[in-house]
Order: sequence, then structure tokens, then C-alpha cells
Amino acid sequence: MIFNNNSEGLNIPIVDVNGSLYSPSANRNCSIIVELISKTIPNSGKALEIASGTGQHIIQLGSKLRQITWQPSDIDKERIQSINNLLSDNVIENINPPCHLDATKDGWSSKYPNQNFILIINLLHLITLKETKTLLSEVFSALAPKGFIIIYGPFMRKGKLTSKGDVDFHKNIKKSNIKLGYKNDISLLKLFSTLGFLHQKTIEMPANNLAFIIQKPI
Repeated sequence: MIFNNNSEGLNIPIVDVNGSLYSPSANRNCSIIVELISKTIPNSGKALEIASGTGQHIIQLGSKLRQITWQPSDIDKERIQSINNLLSDNVIENINPPCHLDATKDGWSSKYPNQNFILIINLLHLITLKETKTLLSEVFSALAPKGFIIIYGPFMRKGKLTSKGDVDFHKNIKKSNIKLGYKNDISLLKLFSTLGFLHQKTIEMPANNLAFIIQKPI
């Protein structure tokens, strides 16, 4: 059993179900995320999910949005295998095999150019600010003109944590590495602007999460 970080307080276990990893947290927010994306992005083109985890999100996205070609990715071999197992059980022709991708490293965008959509779920609080800047810079390069990015997860509001669960979770993350933890929404908005993104909207989501919808200009 391994553990998945989430914004609802304590870590939630990821369990192995017939060779595929399963996250109760991902199961809870899956339909919400699919609905959000369905209403936001064009219904065709290429899409890259960064840090796909167990693969539960991208299986549902691929099933719902079949005119989009989906590329799952992750840095962890066990999670890549989990996605492969899910794809074996669910034949979805518009989902490519998962690739190994460390999106916090320079240069990866050249391998995944002209993406119409990039999705990042529950990642930024688990990487450093420096890695976040590299990630978003590479995302900008990977996106096609007018391409969208959605960033979903737990964040500070104006530099403050707004629930006890967020306070506890933020402290737990920083115990492992002082450079990790929740990012400030205001600081992210400034970073988006500095990199050249257009901020379309920020949406309040369940479990005290936020969804940032941003776009690369023409």
C-alpha cells in the first residue's frame, strides 16, 4: 500500500485492486474534474496530463471526450504500470500509452509540442517553487497557441490557509521538505502573467480546492 496526498487532511491510502492502483480521493473528484474540463476546453485536439497518478482521471476523460487524443504521464513506474493495466481493461483508442515524464526538469516540452490542453491535478503542493516555475515555463512552450491549462488542487488564499485540514496537511508536507507545501494563489497569478499566460478564471472546487484556468495567447 502506498499513500496519496490530498487536500482533505490526512493522507489517503492508495490500494492495489487486481494490479491497478485505486485512490478513493481520485474517485471522489473524478466526475467533478471531468465536468469542469468538458465545459472549458475545445472538444478536439491533443491533451497531456502531467502526473496522471493511478490513471482514474484520464480513463474517464478519454471515455467522455473521445475527439481528444490523451497522453497520460507520470514519474513513478508503479503508477505507469497501473495506467497500462487500466487501459488493458478499458479499451479506449484515444488514450495513448503512458509515458515517463518528470515535468519539473528543463527541456521536456520539445518532446510534447503543440498541446491543445494540459492538465495538472494535485501536484504543485508536492514540488518546490523553483520546480513549479520550471514546470509552468515548459508547459507554456508545450502548448499550442490558444491552448489551455487547468491546474487543480489545494492552495493558499492570499497567503493564508483557510481550513484545519489544509493547515495540518501543509505542515505534514513541510516535515518531509521545508521547500514543499501549498502555493499562494496570488503568487501563482503573478507567475502566470510573468510567463505570458492569460488567466481566464479561478474556480472554487469541492474539498477546498481551486481550479486555475489559464490560456496561452495567440
